Amino acid sequence: MGLRKIIHVDMDAFFASVEQRDNPELRGKPVAVGGSGGRGVVAAASYEARTFGVRSAMPSVTAKRLCPDLIFVRHRFDAYKEASRQIRAIFKHHTDLVEPLSLDEAYLDVTSDRLGIGSATRIAELIRQEIRAKTKLTASAGVSYNKFLAKLASDQNKPDGMCVIRPGQGAQFVADLPVRRFHGVGPKGAEKMAKLGIATGADLAAKDLDFLKANFGSFADYLYRAARGIDLRPVKPNRIRKSLGGERTYSEDISSGPALREALDTIIDIVWDRIEAAQMNGKPPRGRTVTLKMKYNDFKNVTRAHSVDHWIETKPEFAQIGRDLLEELLPLPKPIRLMGLTLSNLDRGKDAAKAPSRDDAQLSLL
Repeated sequence: MGLRKIIHVDMDAFFASVEQRDNPELRGKPVAVGGSGGRGVVAAASYEARTFGVRSAMPSVTAKRLCPDLIFVRHRFDAYKEASRQIRAIFKHHTDLVEPLSLDEAYLDVTSDRLGIGSATRIAELIRQEIRAKTKLTASAGVSYNKFLAKLASDQNKPDGMCVIRPGQGAQFVADLPVRRFHGVGPKGAEKMAKLGIATGADLAAKDLDFLKANFGSFADYLYRAARGIDLRPVKPNRIRKSLGGERTYSEDISSGPALREALDTIIDIVWDRIEAAQMNGKPPRGRTVTLKMKYNDFKNVTRAHSVDHWIETKPEFAQIGRDLLEELLPLPKPIRLMGLTLSNLDRGKDAAKAPSRDDAQLSLL
């Protein structure tokens, strides 16, 4: 097949940057998108805020304590969607092989680009220039020969930067990275690896597959390949998803009903944004099962799911099902550190006009 030419484009502090673009008074100041109340949660933070340690999913009271001058603004998803639409059009100008991950992030395969430019590096430069000119926003890009490396590269020189990992450089690039940079390796995973003497990609590559399977189970195959800079996944513009969702880990545990409800509302906004971004045949996917996931502060998980006998096509219905699932669990026996919401049993585009039967919907819970 030969080597692919892959670009990963990631907008810089997207929600916060749109707010700073549209309100000149916010430019150059620490900004957080989200609720400012005692039970609010940061959905996004500008780079000025990040220098103080403010991060997404952080309780607003913690963010304000870290950065007393932090300015909170309510989210405006219509503005973010419009900016995303413009950015997608720029991508499509160069290739039809665009795999969106969210409103502000996508993979592009430019092995055969539409304009015949030939150089993935040059195409990435042009895309970043076009985004700046048309949206007045900045983007970072990673260029490489597979998706894993391109995504790592896009994060290397943020914000408003670019990194190129050329053929033959992938394994060495990965070797120098801390394992926490590997997608899917969270704080607990990194802590476990540290106890096993694994701190960098080079340490990980030194372990054989049997060792990794013994310690990381089904995650071992991914780790083995990633430590060597290997990723054979193609860019899939019409990727069939089994589910769409999102979750947030909180730096401070939450337990009260009002705080949990506000946290869920933020996740509903974020997840529905991803649902609308993952369009197939010009329409967002539809599903019939909503699943609420929470992780207690002792790391035990609790999940609740509800299926309906019709397609869930509107945000209000999706939100109401999620809220009902939460209410069934209140009051919680202990605080949580993580919350997530997922829409699954997605419409695959076949028999779209025919809703699944109630029996089919119930089977999804088994």
